[in-house]
Amino acid sequence: MLPRLDELIGRVQQNCHIADARHARNMTLCSYLLEMREFYRWEHGLPAAEPAPRAEVGRWIAQREALWNDIEESEFSPLPLKDELMDPFANAAINSELRQHGLVYGAGMGRFHKPNFFLGELLRQEERGGVSILVCGCEYARDLTAAPAALLNDTVYLRRESLTRWLWEKVEAWGVRPRDGALKAVLDAYGYESGSARAIESMTEGESETLILHEMGEHAAGLILGKSWEEMLSGFSGRRAEVLARAVRDNLADCLVTLPTLLRREASPSIHFWFSNFDGMRRALFPDLTRAYDLWHEGGQSAALAEALEKGRDHWQDVGYRLLELHRQQGAAAEKQIAALIAGDALAL
Repeated sequence: MLPRLDELIGRVQQNCHIADARHARNMTLCSYLLEMREFYRWEHGLPAAEPAPRAEVGRWIAQREALWNDIEESEFSPLPLKDELMDPFANAAINSELRQHGLVYGAGMGRFHKPNFFLGELLRQEERGGVSILVCGCEYARDLTAAPAALLNDTVYLRRESLTRWLWEKVEAWGVRPRDGALKAVLDAYGYESGSARAIESMTEGESETLILHEMGEHAAGLILGKSWEEMLSGFSGRRAEVLARAVRDNLADCLVTLPTLLRREASPSIHFWFSNFDGMRRALFPDLTRAYDLWHEGGQSAALAEALEKGRDHWQDVGYRLLELHRQQGAAAEKQIAALIAGDALAL
């Protein structure tokens, strides 16, 4: 047992609260309420499929927002380890100490400069092509937005509990208005109707690999685009340019690693799963890939999908270099021009 574990959990959770206090209320109202409902379930130990009591959630939100008002200006707390206090963003050093105790920790900057923290049970770790993969089970501390997977430097973090809860949210939303499409295809593949909980458990197991492959793709894309890409992202002050840039890199990552690997493995459920999450700016920029998926889904034409991925790999790499060149030439002034590229189809494939 790690000495001062309760104190460590408390400090990580406090840092999560501070990050939420600074950023959570910048979300759209719909997203905010959905995220808060799921966070309530996690914090109170409710199963992901169990309805949250609306009145209690409302009171809890009011209490949480009052806490946020009190701590919004607080500094992030250092973490008590090895008889010293460690910088909460020192992932490598912290995990070096925690792994021997069966724990895993993550801290980094997410979308729109929001810090993210979590602490949980380390289920396993592995190495692939110079990338460490840390798989987290039960989570002991987390913030409002619990991304199921993330890449920090050369380490992929997969959070299985967060993945399971995220899957339940997706299925719950789909169940309000069931319809054909990629999500129905993947649910059918996992036998969702014949046993919901078991199907979601099987999806968590099966699609953990899909998330890992995406983060491996992010790593490969990072090697191509270089450190200047992260410097560009960190300098954006608005959201539009960041949304576009992240979509470009995501598309490159999935053309480099995720989808070619799934196609080569003939992993049909995972291909459906990937396309069930292909939305927003990524999808708007890459209509050719949607058409190729339709051909594959309807008639098993894997050649069309493979061709779209090959074209996409070259295209998104070129687009990434184009954005970097704009930033190299214009510095911070490039953000407005990059954001303007959202309009029309100047970058689309």
